Amino acid sequence: MKYIVKIMSKKINLSSIRVIRLIPLLAIAWLLVTFTSCTDFLTEELQGDFNSETFYQNDKQALQAINGAYNAIAFTSFNNAIWVFGDVASDDAVKGGNPGDQAEITFIDEFNADANNGIINNYWIFAYEAISRANNVIAYVPEIPMKEELKTRIIGEARFLRAYSYFNLVNIFGKVPLKLLPQLSQTTIHVPLSEVSAIYHQIEEDLSYAVQVLPESYGSPDLGRATRGSALGLLGKACLYQGKWAEAISYFQQLESSGQYELLDDYASNFKVEFENSKESVFEVQHLTGQNPFTGNVLNQWFAPPGEGGYYFNAPTQALVDAFEISANGEADPRLDASIGRDGQPWLNGEPFSASWSPTGYLTKKHQQPLSEVPSSLKGDGDLNYIYMRYADILLMKAEAFNELGKADSALINLNKVRKRARDSYQGTIPSDLLADITTINQNQIREAVRNERRVELAQEFHRFFDLMRWGKTVAEAALGPDFSYDQNRYQPLPQAEIDANQAIP
Repeated sequence: MKYIVKIMSKKINLSSIRVIRLIPLLAIAWLLVTFTSCTDFLTEELQGDFNSETFYQNDKQALQAINGAYNAIAFTSFNNAIWVFGDVASDDAVKGGNPGDQAEITFIDEFNADANNGIINNYWIFAYEAISRANNVIAYVPEIPMKEELKTRIIGEARFLRAYSYFNLVNIFGKVPLKLLPQLSQTTIHVPLSEVSAIYHQIEEDLSYAVQVLPESYGSPDLGRATRGSALGLLGKACLYQGKWAEAISYFQQLESSGQYELLDDYASNFKVEFENSKESVFEVQHLTGQNPFTGNVLNQWFAPPGEGGYYFNAPTQALVDAFEISANGEADPRLDASIGRDGQPWLNGEPFSASWSPTGYLTKKHQQPLSEVPSSLKGDGDLNYIYMRYADILLMKAEAFNELGKADSALINLNKVRKRARDSYQGTIPSDLLADITTINQNQIREAVRNERRVELAQEFHRFFDLMRWGKTVAEAALGPDFSYDQNRYQPLPQAEIDANQAIP
């Protein structure tokens, strides 16, 4: 079957290849693919069945295996609802859609999901599928006779993808089984829950390896793979989540010193197809429309209004809209209308948005494309990538870490870079009372400014709930209201299917 996908930086065409049976995997057969350049296409098909002993024989198969791990990441990030955990569970969005549609998302939205929730179970399955594929690469590729530079790079990519998967799992579920080996025996299949600290330790170990072996960038045949900057950014983020401020700053500074990353001139450009994999993108999950098997972005339909054949889920709240600055004469932070459809303002196709399209009066603009790019008949097969980490996020994390260390001046430099880009994105002469630089040196005031800046800069990019949780009980409970208990609702319940299947979980 033909599989074409995009993996960071450019759309990359992957060769036609039959599904290969690898033993064992969690739930889904490997979809193995071969990278090609944007102009050269491989048409040779691998035929027959392989197991883990006969498959890993050469560099072509090593590349196919790591490509399968990227494929799993794409499914985990989108088709299995990380947006539900990051946005809908937060104060930035509600489920949206028809009241009775996707009731299991409502349970997560209302903090009463149980272990049998299908959204939770699906995410778990796909996350561990990505880990299983990465583990196979890490275990088997070292024995392949091939160029050492390519070998170590592929292993570095696999360790980055494993760290990425565990970072999301530990922040959604807390304690999870730390599976690091191919699942060939009872001891590697039935793995007990690990402490959160142990999972973070493994994340840091994997990313530290990736930092040492991944390149700063790639030539055209390999554009789209995880880079050294991707690993440094996630490593810094992992340290930030643990309150390791100085270490986080060090990794962010190493990322910056590469010279690979800058803010785009216009904020809204980050969410348009023509600017995919830009200089602002640190790590980006890739999608391509019109492929068999499917590789598109389903959120183009899930978040769209009903008039476009959409389901209008992940509806922004009034609280999120109110977090954006509005000048005395009613002019808004330009990031508001770049992020959220609101009544009377231009929608993606040029027509005015109507509050009647959404139960909250708002819809997210991010992750959607105009009908000129993806018509309503193909709405669920979008072409737009998801930027998991942008350089703006790096700057705000760096500002936060500097502030927690009491270094107000350094914190403000990074914070105000993000605000300046927002000012520069304003069309016309910006009002003097809109998006002015933050000048206070009070640590608490800077902390609040950074937190609100994260909320508006990264609105509807699936980070808000995780930010609230890492900021602690007081902040989270104040934001999420009386229905939320930090002690009871910080983590989602482990899927009942895993509890039943994994004999090491009591």
